[in-house]
Amino acid sequence: MRVLVTGHRGYIGTVLVPMLLDRDHDVRGLDTDLYRRSTFGDEPPSVPTIEKDIRDVEAEDLDGMDAVIHLAALSNDPLGNLRPELTYEINHRASVRLAKRAKQQGVERFLFSSSCSTYGAAGEDFVDETADFNPVTPYGETKVLVERDLSRLADDDFTPTALRNATAYGVSPRLRFDLVVNNLTAWATATGEVFLKSNGTPWRPIVHVRDIAQAFIAVLEANRDRVHDEAFNVGRTDENYQIREIAAVIQDTVPNTEIGFADGAGPDERTYRVNCEKIQRVLPSFEPQWTLERGAQELYDAYERHGVRVDDFEGPRYKRLAQIEKLKADGLLDDALRWTSTAQAAVA
Repeated sequence: MRVLVTGHRGYIGTVLVPMLLDRDHDVRGLDTDLYRRSTFGDEPPSVPTIEKDIRDVEAEDLDGMDAVIHLAALSNDPLGNLRPELTYEINHRASVRLAKRAKQQGVERFLFSSSCSTYGAAGEDFVDETADFNPVTPYGETKVLVERDLSRLADDDFTPTALRNATAYGVSPRLRFDLVVNNLTAWATATGEVFLKSNGTPWRPIVHVRDIAQAFIAVLEANRDRVHDEAFNVGRTDENYQIREIAAVIQDTVPNTEIGFADGAGPDERTYRVNCEKIQRVLPSFEPQWTLERGAQELYDAYERHGVRVDDFEGPRYKRLAQIEKLKADGLLDDALRWTSTAQAAVA
């Protein structure tokens, strides 16, 4: 299939694209490349790319595509809270505009990277795809709005599918340290302390970035009737943990570490456990391979190999919000999160 991947240079995209190429799909990318300074290890393989903000996508950018995999977004709660109106502009309105243009151009499949954060403060009971939404941040709210509007576009010629990813973790060429497993493992590796910023009681479903990529491929290649206007929780039901349980696994993985808590560490209102049985029942080709233990070991090995320091994971290079603020401070991004003339001249 000819597939356009938005956000293909991000955390998930740089893992997904090589896997799509291995499946002989014809891949194009679309990305404004906000995190061009954030490469961890080797650069991912390049594909033909449209260097463009998703707010500026035009119909001709979608010519000849069979499917769109839409990953591009302001990608977590702290970044979404920076300027909520921008979060709604980019994550909601630009996403729906993209989907409408895709439909107009005859694109048959539209795979949307949603999030289990749509469930928000769901408590300790397991939630499946039929549960009520209860988002507690602009990021979560925009995911709910896009899912709603994509469903309204669904018809005999246009098949949207929402993939509600659990909290991602794992090594990627565009690594993120603002993800709980990645961050806690980094603290342990660099300092000997698994450093918790909450009291460790909230529940989180987690999923390795490669398993997320496998889920997108399974949906892309599935019979249309199985995925038409459907939503899937992406992860494993047995990979729901309290944060303190994640910390304990990391303590067991990284030698000579202790668990510590930030001053005044309290509960996080975002707490939810997610049932992921639907995706494995409907799409048997999706077979998640990763567990927390295996993923923590992968991260520890990568951090040791690259010599990760506190400045790396607490500084701006690998944290989305901090990187955006650094680019703005350097005069490279404006308040609308568009590249300035200074940045454009630097890469010309």
